[in-house]
Amino acid sequence: MSSFESEGDFRQWLIEMRPRLHRYCARMAGSVIDGDDLVQDAIVGALSAANRFASIERPDAWLFRIAHNAVRKEMRKRALRNLMPQEDLEMVEDSRSDTGSRIAVAASVRSFLALVPSQRAAVVLKDVLGYSLEEICEVTDATLPAVKASLHRGRENLRLRADTPPATIGWADSKNRKLLDAYVDRFNAHDFAAVADMLANDVKLSLVGNSEMEGATAVKTYLGNYSRQSDWRVHSGFVDLQPAMLFYSRTSTERPTHFALINWHSGNVINIRDYRYARYVLEGAEVVVSY
Repeated sequence: MSSFESEGDFRQWLIEMRPRLHRYCARMAGSVIDGDDLVQDAIVGALSAANRFASIERPDAWLFRIAHNAVRKEMRKRALRNLMPQEDLEMVEDSRSDTGSRIAVAASVRSFLALVPSQRAAVVLKDVLGYSLEEICEVTDATLPAVKASLHRGRENLRLRADTPPATIGWADSKNRKLLDAYVDRFNAHDFAAVADMLANDVKLSLVGNSEMEGATAVKTYLGNYSRQSDWRVHSGFVDLQPAMLFYSRTSTERPTHFALINWHSGNVINIRDYRYARYVLEGAEVVVSY
């Protein structure tokens, strides 16, 4: 039986599980951004069954089963079929498990798109998250031989993918690049009055994992929080091929601390999605700075 004594305990556990859920969902989706959407779907699904919290025997497997089903639903929307195909049941688990695990942990999220979904699920759950084969069977509703086959093939395909050079990234819309560059330049100059001038009146803000705001007046308070800090700098760039605003610590140039997605309409910012409070989302992302 689960150790949750109240719905409050259950909700706190869901918060603590978000980073682990994201490691799974992002690799299944091939994008840290799409993975975050799937995490939210899984959390909503778990909360809808919150009245069951006192009778969950294996909470981790139960939650990952919900996340796995959310992934399946999304893949059906993408017209991808046979998420868990019956594979060659004669295959056995790769004996080079330590090597496979190291490759999986080091691989970018997008690398997992080289695997069919059944392989993705097996490799992520085993090599990234450390679940047993039996637990993977419970999450994916696959047989043990099928999981072993998926794990073997997935590890091999991921190893081959590790030698493939990354895709060339470019701007599809030069106008949006100019807008994002201007937004970034004003941020770096701490000219937040000029930043505010770029906001649409009905702009929406999501501080992922924290709060949401709507309207230019409310979003200006968010800008004010950045204006009172001086330990950051920003660059235009890409996160898993999506244009993004990359935040760096002034004391480090190695990797951004977090990022924000900015959407535009008629030259104004209509949506901001800032991952300041969900920094785990960047784990495994392919990040490219635009110069």
